[in-house]
Amino acid sequence: MTVSVMSDTPSGASARLDVLTVGEPMVLFAAADPGPLHSVSRFVRCAAGAELNVAIGLSRLGLRCGYITRLGQDSFGDYLAGELRREGIDDSYVVRDAAQRTGFMLKSKTDDGSDPQIEYHRAGSAASHLGVDDLPRVFPARHLHLTGITPALSGSTLAMVLELVARARAAGASISFDPNLRPRLWPSQQIMVDTLNRIAALADWILPGRAEGEVLLGTRDPQAIARHYLQAGAQRVVVKLGPQGAWWQDASEGGIAEAIPVAHVVDTVGAGDGFAVGVISALLEGLGLPQAAARGNAIGARVVQFPGDSDGLPTRAQLESICAQPRCA
Repeated sequence: MTVSVMSDTPSGASARLDVLTVGEPMVLFAAADPGPLHSVSRFVRCAAGAELNVAIGLSRLGLRCGYITRLGQDSFGDYLAGELRREGIDDSYVVRDAAQRTGFMLKSKTDDGSDPQIEYHRAGSAASHLGVDDLPRVFPARHLHLTGITPALSGSTLAMVLELVARARAAGASISFDPNLRPRLWPSQQIMVDTLNRIAALADWILPGRAEGEVLLGTRDPQAIARHYLQAGAQRVVVKLGPQGAWWQDASEGGIAEAIPVAHVVDTVGAGDGFAVGVISALLEGLGLPQAAARGNAIGARVVQFPGDSDGLPTRAQLESICAQPRCA
């Protein structure tokens, strides 16, 4: 197997990052016209992947982000490597693997606000071969962001995530976790539930959706979801409620962050990643949990008005113009 690290001089080794994340980036081919995928003849290419979306969003807001992944030595890998650099994401921990390919996905276009049809082509991808050996020896950031997707890719990625959590803890970094359920990637639903709740118990900030709470905990009650994860060890929980906003809670208080009304939903994919960008960035900037949830709602509402997974993620100036709460920007 031939592998290479993208950066000749690892910038993450010489300067502390704000956020480090790890995941599988994919090339997304988004349908240019509405209809089922089998009928589409024109697609638009862009980058996708939950953790990559979060890294892009945080980078656009001025935070210094690093990303751990593996890309194939193929044209898809070349494209994604270029996108990382274009978005200003530190690529010190990106490996090019000549023995494996880069994953891609197809997404349909809807014109009624419903969830689009998505088809993944990721099995055996370069990123699924990530392992503990791909991790930096010294954790280089003040915060680690994880989702439930990466540990589902393979046994080696699960071991890597758990070791990464241990190294982040040893370095005194905070940890956020978005369950981001992908049942098809797991051997069984019970294994998914047990594994993701195990990882959640190791995180400081947990960002589940109401439907995810029903799968992981057997309840859709946002307050019950928050109480469970606080009792498990989290410091802060924000439960996504979709058009109803979000429920935020810590050890002392909780409340609703009102949703931002959206007149026309273009594409729902990526809204949760945008929400994570808002919450993480606000907390890292020292804002309170209510303001963090409000910023999450504001960015999520903006993302659903754009066709791509990350094209709605705002710059700092755009955030200041859309943020509905006095201090969320």
